Amino acid sequence: MHILIIEDDRELCGALKEQLDARSHHVTCCHTGSEALYCAMNGVYDLILLDRMLPEIDGLSILRSIRQNRITTPVILTTALGAVNDRIDGLDCGADDYLVKPYAVEELMARIRALSRRPKALTEHETLSYLDMNYDADVRMLSCKGKELRLSGREALLLEFFLKNPEKTLAREQIFYRVWGPDGIVEDGNLDTYIYFLRKHLRKLKSRAVIRTVHGLGYCMEDSHVS
Repeated sequence: MHILIIEDDRELCGALKEQLDARSHHVTCCHTGSEALYCAMNGVYDLILLDRMLPEIDGLSILRSIRQNRITTPVILTTALGAVNDRIDGLDCGADDYLVKPYAVEELMARIRALSRRPKALTEHETLSYLDMNYDADVRMLSCKGKELRLSGREALLLEFFLKNPEKTLAREQIFYRVWGPDGIVEDGNLDTYIYFLRKHLRKLKSRAVIRTVHGLGYCMEDSHVS
């Protein structure tokens, strides 16, 4: 999992990162509210560990902002404030779980495992849109300007990941994890092949959307009309 730790106590943050790294998680750390808000709004994470008391922008404000921007990444809120009303405030703002400091690392790991097992909310009919494209996930149908094209299963998973994170750079490792799964056995060149397929589909549909290579990092779906 790619976990964003937002914690102003650098010593605690470093210790948590070390524990999570040892369990094969990928960790990004932030120490101020403004830095955290930027990372949360622009990065792609599987889980956010968010301290409530932060310099510059407090944790609840960050939580409200990301939920208002339809970022559904699971959030565990951590704080030294253990009163019932404090927990209620955090959960009402959109936190998925709540840990009172000090907490045992093993309890944190258990909460992470529990959230990773939680099924994502399902809708009867999910449609994703970006620019001039609409994608019907139920039937794997991509449409643009009156034209339609049905995708293969792997193409569909890759496109859905881009459509849910438009104009964000998606690292190759993140794409492998989401499209092939954490235990998937896949050659590095397979991703490039499916990127080629999607680019070909977008050109065929004459969409404004393009998939740009971000050298040394991964790929980004963006508007070709924006220079």
